[in-house]
Amino acid sequence: MPRRKEDAKIMITDEEERIAKIIVNSAYQVHKKLGPGLLEKIYEACLAYELEKAGLKVKRQIDLPIIYDELYFDEGLRLDLYVEESIIIEIKAVDIVNPIWKAQLISHLKLTQNQLGFLINFNVPLIKDGIKRYIYTKNY
Repeated sequence: MPRRKEDAKIMITDEEERIAKIIVNSAYQVHKKLGPGLLEKIYEACLAYELEKAGLKVKRQIDLPIIYDELYFDEGLRLDLYVEESIIIEIKAVDIVNPIWKAQLISHLKLTQNQLGFLINFNVPLIKDGIKRYIYTKNY
C-alpha cells in the first residue's frame, strides 16, 4: 500500500521505499570499500554491481529519447543508473556539487514519468553527506 509523503503530494510505494533503502545501503558499501577520490565510472560500475547483487534490475548509461509535441529526439537523456525502471541515480565524484544537477535530475524524472531519484556524490569523507534523494512533484 502506498504511503503519503506530506511535502511531496505524490505517492511513493512501499516497493520504491524498499528499493531506495537498498540504493542507500549499497552506496554506503561502495564508499566504505573504495573511499573518495576515484572516477565516477568506477563508482557507477561498483554501485550497479552491489544493486544487482541485492537482486535489483539495473541499467547503466542508457539513452532515453525526448518527445516534444510531435518531435522525437534520439539524443535525449543519458541516465547513469536506472534501477527497476523506476528510480534514477546520477553519480558524481566532485568536490563541489553544482545546483544545476538537481534541476537536471528533476527534469529526468519528469521526462521519464518517474517520481524518485538520487544524486550521489562519492567524493565526500562521509557518504551520508553525498546522498541526496529527490522526489518529482508537479510543483517544480
